[in-house]
Amino acid sequence: ETVRGLTDCLDAAGNTTAAIGKGFAIGSAALVSLALFGAYTVRAKVSHVDILNPWVFTGLLFGAMMPYAFAAWTMKSVGKAANDMVKECLSQFPKIMGPEKMAPDYERCIRISTEASLREMLAPGALVILSPLVAGLGFGKNACAGLLSGALVSSVQLAISMSNSGGAWDNSKKLCEKLKIKKSDIGKACVVGDTVGDPFKDTSGPSLDILLKLMAMVSLLIAPLIDGKDDWETWYVGTAIAVVSLIATGVLMYVGILTWKDPLGSATGGSGQEGKAAAPAGEPTVMKAPVKAWGNEESELRGAAEADAKPATPLA
Repeated sequence: ETVRGLTDCLDAAGNTTAAIGKGFAIGSAALVSLALFGAYTVRAKVSHVDILNPWVFTGLLFGAMMPYAFAAWTMKSVGKAANDMVKECLSQFPKIMGPEKMAPDYERCIRISTEASLREMLAPGALVILSPLVAGLGFGKNACAGLLSGALVSSVQLAISMSNSGGAWDNSKKLCEKLKIKKSDIGKACVVGDTVGDPFKDTSGPSLDILLKLMAMVSLLIAPLIDGKDDWETWYVGTAIAVVSLIATGVLMYVGILTWKDPLGSATGGSGQEGKAAAPAGEPTVMKAPVKAWGNEESELRGAAEADAKPATPLA
């Protein structure tokens, strides 16, 4: 318990330090994106960005929405990978702790994480690369300038918010553990916050830095193609790219990468042979198999629940 307390303090300090460091990284990405945006305006001969221009305003709106879609997709990807990992652990734990004494299959877990990291970045990557192509080649250089401006302003504030709030939620859960109120309603809320805060501060927030720079880089690369062209002049090229994007979206939805389903909604022990091994009939709760396997953890949680008679008093 002493070692755990010391490491929790170090982790909390690390979250705060990481949030400060990520602030510098976000500022650096914003300046790099601004420099690339300036190079784009020079190369595409965009003298000024007027938000009263309908094409600029259209690009501005779509650019401001893009970081939120990108962050939502990356967070859902984390949930899907975590769901697959939980199912794999639930299928292995009974055999490891049971009479079979099976050796842990670490390679399978590593494969799940690696394949998920590559597969789940297809949709966000396509969004970042194809959006400037559709805006620039389809609607013109002014729409692309508006897209970059909206993405720049929106991504900076969203990345800063995610880095700081994610670290704060992580630290709040540690505070609940320190005050021994983890089993109270406040503690449960902190656990939920930490579940959201980890992909906030470790996945979606830092990845917005890449979104900024990659969008500006793609726009700079296509600037010679739209130099001297009027708005909507190369609409047929943008339409072709938009059709390809729609087809790619349909394929991603068909294979299950893009989905409206809750990534953790099916985390009830899985289905098929893995689900039967992990969760017996009548016991669909996800964490039952591991807690049952580790009896000391179950008693520890029960002891924490008994000690939490007045959950609001320590925080008051």
